[in-house]
Amino acid sequence: MAGEKRRSSYRPRLWILAAVAVVLALGLGLGLGLGLKHRHHNAVSNPPSTEALPFLNPQTSSNFVVGSIVGQSPQDRNYNFTVALANGAPDGVNKTMLVVNGMYPGPTIEVNQGDRLIVKVQNNLPNTTSIHWHGLFQNGTNWYDGTSGITECGIPPGQSLTYNFTLGEFSGTTWYQCRQIVSTQYTDGVTGALIVHPTQNTSALPAYDSEIVIQMADLYHDQSQVLLTEYLSPEGIQGQQGNEPVPDGGTINGLGQYSAAGTGGSYFDYTVQRNKTYRLRLVNSGSFPAIRFSVDDHPLTLIEADGTLLAPTQVSGVIVAVAQRYSVLLYANQTSVQNGTFWMRATLQSDMFLYEQPGQNVDIRGVIRYGAKTGVPGDTASADPGPGVSDLVDVNGTTALVPLEPSPAPNVTRAAPVTISFQTTPDGQFLGFMNDTSWEPLNGTSTLLAVHQNPTGFAPDGVGLGAGDQLLVTADSIQVVDLRVDNLDDGDHPFHLHGHRPWIMGSGGGRYIGQELNATSPLRRDTILIPAYSWVVLRFVTDNPGLWAFHCHIAWHMAAGLLMQISSQLSALSSLTVPPDIVTQCQRR
Repeated sequence: MAGEKRRSSYRPRLWILAAVAVVLALGLGLGLGLGLKHRHHNAVSNPPSTEALPFLNPQTSSNFVVGSIVGQSPQDRNYNFTVALANGAPDGVNKTMLVVNGMYPGPTIEVNQGDRLIVKVQNNLPNTTSIHWHGLFQNGTNWYDGTSGITECGIPPGQSLTYNFTLGEFSGTTWYQCRQIVSTQYTDGVTGALIVHPTQNTSALPAYDSEIVIQMADLYHDQSQVLLTEYLSPEGIQGQQGNEPVPDGGTINGLGQYSAAGTGGSYFDYTVQRNKTYRLRLVNSGSFPAIRFSVDDHPLTLIEADGTLLAPTQVSGVIVAVAQRYSVLLYANQTSVQNGTFWMRATLQSDMFLYEQPGQNVDIRGVIRYGAKTGVPGDTASADPGPGVSDLVDVNGTTALVPLEPSPAPNVTRAAPVTISFQTTPDGQFLGFMNDTSWEPLNGTSTLLAVHQNPTGFAPDGVGLGAGDQLLVTADSIQVVDLRVDNLDDGDHPFHLHGHRPWIMGSGGGRYIGQELNATSPLRRDTILIPAYSWVVLRFVTDNPGLWAFHCHIAWHMAAGLLMQISSQLSALSSLTVPPDIVTQCQRR
């Protein structure tokens, strides 16, 4: 493990100011090849100046209100996405952004189980891109998982790709993001909510009248690729390797507040009807910190985590790690404030910030109001008063949550031990490692295409290295695998497993040395927070043929190589026909 992380005082990044011309050339989603052997910048043409870019389209609450299609018969749902550069100021500070259809966040996708989702993505960026549909299983359509370097090579600039797949078993709250996992494209804006309604609603959940997406994120005023280059450099940030870039602020549904006086930006403002019940679908689509969500004077009832329905539990607030999702019920029945206006709060959790960021705002606000607009609730600098109920649980992302319907885990047939660490490479870069391997993409192809050409010889069965030093857990038959993860790092890591919703069999401090597991009623979710110096055991079944990423969802760690792959039923995968557009992507780059 590399040197100890520590807090350091702020020092202006003068070399960034001196390299403004480089910022735009490098900062707009530029892919990096990371690892121990091949590290390079892709050549790109200079993008338009910010003055020539269109400004973001204004957001309205209609992009976040969902539920109108519930109960409709299965059908095709068509969307056209254009990913392009735009000039934006989500919190009042201008920056160049990467956005979908001129919006931040992008259009909310709403489908039902059994629908076919067809999304044509036009790439108008100067670099390749792809779209990953977070949490969807993609059984039989692994090539549409949208993971650049693994399931595709990425959509070349000026070209398009149509993602076309049928929704399977997944239902619940999720999101999409551009998935250039060797860069930080989505940090600069390509994200949006994806809501999948179940074919049959469960009667065991409390009833609600309406539902709305609350998409929260951290926000950086500098271009993410510039910050990434500094983070990975031998000097690190503030002269200390391991200091992740600290955000300047954050947003709720694309709106935040930033200025010394606390008056910059604007508020997401939503009107509810008194005595109605609202399902708030919470998404942390950020890049680094967890975010605590609460609504002043309103207890919340927790009912979903990453698509798994939960036994209703009253909470005062929910801490949502990066890429996690929750649903809570809000009852609009409070009388404590005469004018019926209440703060929504998305508070950036600062426990992993390792240096001071001048002017930073971690207290992001929105407004919930009963009836007509009557101003904002009060002083924007006031402390969170909480819901006024002292005995509620404050869910922190690692608290045991109770599934609404128990899902006993099958018996394990195979174990796969994995360690997480950060190390300094011989050339001075600070990279993430899993089993002493830092991930980088294959040259000129994707893992999927490489495996398709050599399904039996790409990687050994079990845990091992495939071609190009790719770390994989490989099973060519249906196995029940316990992924035993030891986090040897001093930071928390929200890990996401593509193509699966694993059972969380157990977790605890230190290393896993055979501690007792919970096989009767474990929670299932696709994004699991693994605290510093701790272990977790995740159980999944290799019944989904494909190449599936398992990675930390902190954007900086993902781009630093903290990723491995699950390769399931490669013989079955090789018998499936990969769409020609996926194959020719690699040839057109």
